[in-house]
Amino acid sequence: MIINWYPGHMHKTRKQITESLSQTDVIIEILDARIPSSSRNPLINELVQGKKRIIIINKSDLADPGTTKKWTKFFNDREGIIALSLSSTTDKNPGRIINMSRDLCKNEVWFTRRPVRAMIAGIPNVGKSTLINKIHGKKKTEVSNKPAVTKRFQRVSISKGFELIDTPGVLWPKFEDQSVGYKLAILGSIKDSILDIQDIARFAYNYMEEHYGERLKTRFKINDLPLESQEGITLIGKKRGFLLKGGTVDYDRACRLLIQEIRDGKLGKLSFDEVPYEN
Repeated sequence: MIINWYPGHMHKTRKQITESLSQTDVIIEILDARIPSSSRNPLINELVQGKKRIIIINKSDLADPGTTKKWTKFFNDREGIIALSLSSTTDKNPGRIINMSRDLCKNEVWFTRRPVRAMIAGIPNVGKSTLINKIHGKKKTEVSNKPAVTKRFQRVSISKGFELIDTPGVLWPKFEDQSVGYKLAILGSIKDSILDIQDIARFAYNYMEEHYGERLKTRFKINDLPLESQEGITLIGKKRGFLLKGGTVDYDRACRLLIQEIRDGKLGKLSFDEVPYEN
């Protein structure tokens, strides 16, 4: 199944990014460390060809550290793009992003005459605005743990030598790989109404059962983890006392709980994208 969707503001944002590229020196692409591949918009890669680039693997505090290390090496070695893993909420040295951007431009003829202009780009809810506020040291952009909060382009002057351009999160027209859509939905990068909550939870359970089964057992106090997702989610609901009249488990509530526990980090540091090769 191909998941098709494309809100009007996404088309507008793509057009604005294209129009702003002539005034942009560096593209800082923000990815979610839990899904570095699935949170990477192929449209951005298409639009910014030829521009200097930095990849920020954000929310690394929520991701499996071993997997994040492999992804950082993948981008650095296989794609030749500077990659840095961090958590924009806790990072104590945001100035290094400024220094990295300026270093990429230091040999340009205009370098001493005007600020380096860096565009922050990425899909919704990967932490673009949080990172800008961290770099600036003040709240310059609205922040929320929901997709599509930033609605317009914003230029933020950080210093005489550096400017940031914040862009709304933009997705691509369709997810040909159904698993990408589910991973984005699990982590809240697309609105919960886009996909069926039960389908999302079943995908999440199946992945967790295969890769992080012991986490599920420990968190929900389950001795024998069912292989079948519906049975497993029903058991989670029963363990949490989500019962309707007659003793039937409130399955929808159990589905929402599983997804929320993943988003809140209560099941530990998780990664849902594996590197395409072993480092």
